[in-house]
Amino acid sequence: MSVRESRGTDFIREIIDEHNRTGRFGGRVHTRFPPEPNGYLHIGHAKSICLNFGIAEEYGGLCNLRFDDTNPTKEEVEYVESIREDIRWLGFDWGDREYYASDYFEQLYQWAIQLIKAGKAYVCDLSAEEIRQYRGTLTEPGRESPYRNRSVEENLDLFQRMRAGEFPEGSRTLRAKIDMASPNLNMRDPVMYRIIYATHHRTGDKWCIYPTYDWAHGQCDSIEGITHSICTLEFENHRPLYDWFIEQLGIHHPQQIEFARLNLTYTVMSKRKLLELVRQGYVSGWDDPRMPTICGLRRRGYTPEAIRSFARRIGVAKTDSVVDIALLEHCIREDLNKRAPRAMVVMRPLKVLIDNYPQGKVEMLDAVNNPEDPSMGVRQVPFCREIYIEQDDFREVPPKKYYRLAPGQEVRLRWAYLITCTDVVKDPATGQVVEVHCTYDPATRGGDTPDGRKVRGTIHWVSAPHAIKAEARLYEHLFTKPDPDDVPEGLDFKANINPNSLQRVRCYAEPSLAGARPGERYQFERVGYFCVDPDSTPELLVFNRTVKLVDTWAKIEKTLSQQQ
Repeated sequence: MSVRESRGTDFIREIIDEHNRTGRFGGRVHTRFPPEPNGYLHIGHAKSICLNFGIAEEYGGLCNLRFDDTNPTKEEVEYVESIREDIRWLGFDWGDREYYASDYFEQLYQWAIQLIKAGKAYVCDLSAEEIRQYRGTLTEPGRESPYRNRSVEENLDLFQRMRAGEFPEGSRTLRAKIDMASPNLNMRDPVMYRIIYATHHRTGDKWCIYPTYDWAHGQCDSIEGITHSICTLEFENHRPLYDWFIEQLGIHHPQQIEFARLNLTYTVMSKRKLLELVRQGYVSGWDDPRMPTICGLRRRGYTPEAIRSFARRIGVAKTDSVVDIALLEHCIREDLNKRAPRAMVVMRPLKVLIDNYPQGKVEMLDAVNNPEDPSMGVRQVPFCREIYIEQDDFREVPPKKYYRLAPGQEVRLRWAYLITCTDVVKDPATGQVVEVHCTYDPATRGGDTPDGRKVRGTIHWVSAPHAIKAEARLYEHLFTKPDPDDVPEGLDFKANINPNSLQRVRCYAEPSLAGARPGERYQFERVGYFCVDPDSTPELLVFNRTVKLVDTWAKIEKTLSQQQ
């Protein structure tokens, strides 16, 4: 299925349009998505995926998937496989264009030799800490390494011996020779290679020197013929360095374009912080439905269409900003409202006995699967003398404008009948209402009122003898503050972990859900949108709450429009 969306206008597309007009790349548009396989992708990566693959599709071009596997100490095959799965799930495909930075290790090495021979790179014996000290600051120039002026012959010899594994890990680096007084710190003789004795997930132990991201990035783009290298804003200050490398080598020169990364309220996007949450047990794993990872959102019940819609709505900008998570929730709510079949599930059950309903009788009533889509048809739900309703749908002493069930008050059962409360049964020890007695009006089957009387309240229910037991996992934001990093001195983001971000509730569901399979999504009427979790068993269905029914983003938009 095509994922082409209606084309928007933004500064990136304007640049591409200008390039096509002037023929800079011969009318070609070739992008890439270059993840590091050191963690699972999150919603911020989804924005980049939609942008890179989306632009390639809009312009009839190509988009590569290239793994930046230049640090064997942090990379795993597990992450590679998860990244592939996430991109495909979002609706994009890279065809036969799956590449790895490690595919180009030999070429990158030969180019490094070329720069050494040109006097543009040298082997440095300073430690990582000493390199930082020599680098200088934003207001003070750096100092030249005492090894900066080694001869070409000595540098070639040392670099080849670095590759041969003759030196201890971290004892030497290869650095570009640029300008230690440059106002751009990235140009102050950046490291190109470091010695790392670790087994690489693809090249094994063939290499013990590995290119830095700054050395590999631009050259990998060049090798693949990328025309537009779309990056987040933190790489803007690195662009002069990438340009310098490409110009010194005299190779194909892609255009790098930077855009603001996604920041979302109540969320952290740092892989390091997400890894902390996983390893320290704050969440159950990378796919915990509270995580902003794509696999976590998938498990929670988000759809690829909703995420693509979210990416399109937030657009791309040149300045950092924070997006309200309510917009993301609005996108999934909007999508599921159209596609999710309805069902009735009672979260906190209260037993109701309909005294004038015939004992032993069971009716099958028609219930519409989705009012937004008549083609989804109807299902049948059983109705009998004993049902469950929500505890919150009954008040012994109702407040003003309470239109649900109360003594002497009539209410409509969704798809069933009108009932009136006649009596209650209480627990003698606690005084809590444990059972409600009602009568029903047989003339109101389907919720109709032939006599035209007004009944304002409608509540959902399930037949007690036919209900299936289930577990609902009710998720809230993982953090208590919109900015999780807003903490007192001495604490970190974990101080804002929400202790109530997950609540498990045993509930009763209508029997039509008995065959529900993991990944299927439903709207539980009057409760929210839910997705069947892989933890489900034949004995107990487990549902994750994807999002509540209340649309806070719609309220925000309404308030903003009124203020304008």
